[in-house]
Amino acid sequence: MKGKRKIRRRPGVKRNMYFTKDTQASIEKYKNLQGEEHASERVEIYQKEILPAFDKLAENLIFVYGFKSPYASSDELKNDCVSFLFETIHKWDPARGTKAFSYFNVVGKNWLIINTRKHLKRRNRHVSIDDPFGMSNTQKEQFEAYDYVPPPDEQMAKRQQKVEILKLLEDMKVKLTNENEIRCLCAVETLFASIEELELLNKRAVLVYIREISGLDKKHMSKAMSVIRRHYRAMVTDPEKYDLF
Repeated sequence: MKGKRKIRRRPGVKRNMYFTKDTQASIEKYKNLQGEEHASERVEIYQKEILPAFDKLAENLIFVYGFKSPYASSDELKNDCVSFLFETIHKWDPARGTKAFSYFNVVGKNWLIINTRKHLKRRNRHVSIDDPFGMSNTQKEQFEAYDYVPPPDEQMAKRQQKVEILKLLEDMKVKLTNENEIRCLCAVETLFASIEELELLNKRAVLVYIREISGLDKKHMSKAMSVIRRHYRAMVTDPEKYDLF
């Protein structure tokens, strides 16, 4: 029987002692303070009470799961992850019952999975443009594809479609009750939100991303995706409009 993967932990450090109930309360307070008159107070709350927790969370995720990038040091990776966590503060909704630590832990891990994989793919597919005769036909096609800039109307249509799809995924999430189904759909949502930054070569690559982000095995992911597909077909009158599932 295959054993569970061992998670590395820093010696002498208690689990999650840096992200407490006080941290969650500070995030709620930060979200509730709106308007120019509260700008300085929001900055102070973030820097003193939220940033240290985000910083340690990102540091621990990188250490525990061994995230590495060929284009960034661990500190740079951590700082970029912290910046992303800051940008997603407004998306956390305490009314849904998810604790702040659980939410930002998943968000941070997903960001690290996607971005370190993206960096590795970029390194593996790197070619020298100074040596066009050394390129294979496939590499030449890839280079030409990167050089293509869609016309403005096509870019606007794609942006609008992305907004519509993300709204559809949010509406679908409300209809799900099973934890695995929600985790699977959240993974799809995370993946689609970062679609421009990824090189998704085929359906298999997409499924690998979803499985890694959701943390589900093949059996449970397949079952969850079947339910999601049923909801998708029920909500979309023309299933080929987006061709998601």
